[in-house]
Amino acid sequence: MKILIVCGAGASSTFVAHRMRRTATERGLDLQISAGSESELPAGLAGLDVLLIGPHLAGLYDDLRDEAASIGVAVVLLPSTIFAARDGVEALGLALDAAGARP
Repeated sequence: MKILIVCGAGASSTFVAHRMRRTATERGLDLQISAGSESELPAGLAGLDVLLIGPHLAGLYDDLRDEAASIGVAVVLLPSTIFAARDGVEALGLALDAAGARP
């Protein structure tokens, strides 16, 4: 499964991606989790299974969700608490739920 987390410039999403990768590894899940910025969208949707959108990009959510749905990509708007989380449990859970792949 391929997951992309986006935020404004890509810095905050990098921390979330790192925590998610660590959590996925601890659970024995083989996932491709990367971080990016809003400037990569919508072109960066191709090949994804799940797009996680930072809460400060809520204004783009509806358009991105519609575009992603047209190519089979699930989209989740992350809660504002996600960037302060100490681990990747919540973000990973949201991604797996969106993809219908929670073990």
